[in-house]
Parts: sequence; C-alpha cells; structure tokens
Amino acid sequence: MPESSLNRYPFYCPRFWHGMRPSAWWRLLRGGGFAISPSRLPLAVSVSIATPFNTLLMGLQNVLYRRRIREAELHGPPVFIIGHWRSGTTLLHELMVRDERFSSPSTFQCFAPSHFLLTEWFFRRFAKWLLPGKRPMDNMDTGWDRPQEDEFALVNLGLPSPYRRIAFPRGGPVDMEYLDFEGVDKPAREHWIATMQAFLHRVSASTTRPLVIKSPTHTGRIGHLAAAFPQARFIHITRDPRAVFPSTCRLWRSLDEVQGLQAPKSDTSDDGIEEYVLDCFERMYQAFHQQRKQIDQHHLIDIRYEDLIADPVGTLQKIYDSLRLADFETVREDIQTWTETEHQSYQTNAHQLSSSQEQRLRERWGDYFERYGY
Repeated sequence: MPESSLNRYPFYCPRFWHGMRPSAWWRLLRGGGFAISPSRLPLAVSVSIATPFNTLLMGLQNVLYRRRIREAELHGPPVFIIGHWRSGTTLLHELMVRDERFSSPSTFQCFAPSHFLLTEWFFRRFAKWLLPGKRPMDNMDTGWDRPQEDEFALVNLGLPSPYRRIAFPRGGPVDMEYLDFEGVDKPAREHWIATMQAFLHRVSASTTRPLVIKSPTHTGRIGHLAAAFPQARFIHITRDPRAVFPSTCRLWRSLDEVQGLQAPKSDTSDDGIEEYVLDCFERMYQAFHQQRKQIDQHHLIDIRYEDLIADPVGTLQKIYDSLRLADFETVREDIQTWTETEHQSYQTNAHQLSSSQEQRLRERWGDYFERYGY
C-alpha cells in the first residue's frame, strides 16, 4: 500500500472495530487467536476501552428511545445495490442518495450501530475531524453522514462476516459461508437476517425515508434478502474483470493495513490476496446466478459500470424506469449538475494486469466474461 494512501488515514481515526460491544470484540479476538501484532497493540487497547462504552450507550438509547425503536419499520421497500467489490457500487450508491426521497445507512450508523440514535448528532457536529478527507483505496470522499456499507454495521453487531478476516489477515479467510449462506443452518441464518432487519429498522426510524443499501457481500445472498424483504428492488452492477481484480486486491491490502489488528505480510506475492479475490468472486456469483431466478424480473436490473461512467443521467433514468422507483425528472437536474462538476474531476486509480493474471481470470471467471460481455 503506498505511503501516500496511509497518510490520508491518520493514526487517530477510528477503525470500524471501535463500534463493537465487549462480547463481539472478544469473539473477534478469540477467532484470530489473539495474534495481535506489537505495532497494533495501541489499536487493540483503544477498541477494548471503547467497547464497554458502546454497551452503556446502547442501554441509554434503549431507555430513551424505547418506543421509537419498538415501533420502527421500513418506510417503503429497500433498494439493494449489489455487485463485486470495485464494480462501481460506491459510486452508484452516492448517486442514488442524491435523491432526497431516499436515504441510506450512514458511516456513523454503520460504525456505531448499537447507539447511533443517541449519539450521531454529536459526531456529525463536533467530530468531523476524526475522518480523513478521502478513502485510501479509491479517493472517494468520506464523512460521518456519507452512505456506507451495512456489512460494517453487521460485523460490529457481532454477526459472522467475511470482513472479520481484515482483523487478522495472516489467518486467511473466515466466514466464507456467509457470502451465500451455503451450509449455514436455518436458526443461524434467521438470527443473522433478523439482526440485519432490526438495524435497518433503526436506520429507517432515524431517516424516515426508503433505504438504498449497498454491500457487495449481499450479491450471493440475493434470494435470502428477497425472501426477507419481499418488495425489495435490486440493482446489480458489473465491471470489466480486468479492472475489478487488481482494484479489489488493492482494496483488501489497504483495509488490512489500515484496519488490521495484525500487520499483513510485507511480501504481497505471498499474502494470499489474489486467490482470496478469485475464490470470493466465484462463490458469490455462483450463488447469485442460482438465486436470481427467484427474483421478480421487475425487481432486478443489471447495469454496467462503463455505462454509468459514460452516461450517469441516462443510466439512473434506466434504473428508475425499470424498477419503478419514482419520478426521475425530480432528480434529473441534480444528477446532471453532479455529472458536470464532481464527476468531471473524479479520478480512478490506475491498475495494471499481467498477461498471466488475465489468463488466470479468464480461466476462473470465464462465465462472467461471457455472460456480461467483457
């Protein structure tokens, strides 16, 4: 990971483990064999100090907001943005929530899922300085109020997730079955879904608008999510695998460096990231292609990152019309303004792919290349 990327994530910035309660934190440490690197001990100590306060604040929130939490419900069917990491899900998420008729789990809500109803106002007003201006992996803007992946909230709430690997990157993949729920027994799956629903209800109680939810990890769970949210809409975004693969490898190495409790291997050729990316892709897309058959054709749309970049306004209109979300004309001008200002100045990271890597991709991800025309 380039030093310039690390410099954009200062040492005082909170990591997403800081939102855990003691029981979830203990399970994470135990799952990693307590193999904390000496250089990461200050991070481990700060999280250990924070976790009891999360429990205390949650208890206070439950008392003060008891009725609001009890009566919380979704304000309309949720819209899920799915697709592999680095396929443009974040960009699409940012665009969708420019429509003020929608909302999304915010960065603070995902980093403090146990007590955000009580504390979010304070961090939004007085603690903006705790976050860097840009995400180190892709130059996207950050902020407590920016839309965020709900998977981070689910990890903080103690649910199994492949993201737990980030804490102890040398230990290899964990919770891979939670990419598609294959092999997860019914009680565990129902508990996972119920915890997610409860979190989204609290978010909805805060925003009082329909939610746009984005997590690449949901791609292989689409059938289960459709069953849990019967009227949900799904936007599936694809991108050229020759760009997705190196960008995703960079993503994981960035997160391992910034968020890890264990220093990652210095030799990237031996860190297992490339094989991990290949395996995750295969597993989630095998499940996605099987489960998408269960989805009403009017509730799911496929779009391409390349089309989104070339024509944001036209692509968003296609999404709105196909999924029957709302009147697109209401938000057209705002999207057009964004396209002519921020979009023009946004620069993606450059990635290189060797001929041997491309051959490997075509062998392992050949179905994706063919199915989506890459």
